Amino acid sequence: MADDDPAEQIKELSATLASVESVMDLDAKRTEIEQLREQSADPDLWSDQDNAQKVTRRLSWLESEVNRVKTISQRLEDLAVLFELAASEDDPDTRTEADTELGSLRKDVGELEVRTLLSGPYDEREALVSINSQAGGVDAADWAQMLQRMYLRWAETRGYPTDVYETSYAEEAGIKSTTFAVRAPFAYGTLRGEHGTHRLVRISPFDNQSRRQTSFAGVDVVPVVEQSDHIDIDESELRIDVYRSSGPGGQGVNTTDSAVRITHLPSGIVVSCQNERSQIQNRATAMNVLQAKLLERKRQEERAEIDELRGEGARSWGTQMRNYVLHPYQSVKDVRTGYETGNTGAVLDGDIDELIDAEIRWMRSRERGEDV
Repeated sequence: MADDDPAEQIKELSATLASVESVMDLDAKRTEIEQLREQSADPDLWSDQDNAQKVTRRLSWLESEVNRVKTISQRLEDLAVLFELAASEDDPDTRTEADTELGSLRKDVGELEVRTLLSGPYDEREALVSINSQAGGVDAADWAQMLQRMYLRWAETRGYPTDVYETSYAEEAGIKSTTFAVRAPFAYGTLRGEHGTHRLVRISPFDNQSRRQTSFAGVDVVPVVEQSDHIDIDESELRIDVYRSSGPGGQGVNTTDSAVRITHLPSGIVVSCQNERSQIQNRATAMNVLQAKLLERKRQEERAEIDELRGEGARSWGTQMRNYVLHPYQSVKDVRTGYETGNTGAVLDGDIDELIDAEIRWMRSRERGEDV
């Protein structure tokens, strides 16, 4: 059968890769790389730290994307030779090695194909992720911290820089809330499907009777604002509080009231920043986070109005999006896509790419009005 013929499978993967390259427009990316390299060689670049970091992050990401495609293309060529070698020498070990590489390439090409689906108006942006503990008491606070670690580990393994703006620690264990930025192009488009309620079922480590506990944490993902974005914020509608940064157990981190909390009174949105020692810097960062959240709210309201005009109100996404079960069995299941894995340890350690890929495909199908 053709499906079992390695040559046909390699040919099919090569065709898919060619279509991906076309959508990614690698020539345009190479041109931009050369322009960014010229900018990065300018000794005056670092006079503006924020712009310099933006240039270097963009350059690093573009080089990574181009090299990723180039590497996969070379691996496909090498794989064809490997299969030929296995057949000519009738070597089962070489054939096993080739079959393993074929499976790996199928996965890698699939991930690249998913990237081409990120075409929303803000998908190319960096992401702001907020996590809040919900129902479940101390277990929920612990769960929120587990999720924070999961996403930070995911970003770390992909080489994405992160900035933790604020973490509010719970008294006994875990965190009440946290906000952090993922500093990579397409971070928002990649992570926006993580928005919603995450449910954990396990034997509570905080229950002296070792009973099963269900706890919840909410994840919010919004795009980082850019200078072209315009959201009017009336200063009279803000309540600004300053306080001393604190760590686990309520211990003070700073000796001055440098942390800033901003409440947008009309919407009830509250943002905080405590990662800088300067109150002025924390206020500026908190305002940027507020801008991002208000921009996302505006986008959602506009989308809701369009959906209502189309009669699509019933198609809104539910808030609970994923279940993590550690007892009495091991399972992580996305309630929307149906994707499920029993490797809970790997997921909680940041291995969430397959869950994310399934989300992206699901969201694009919904946005196109396709059946899923």
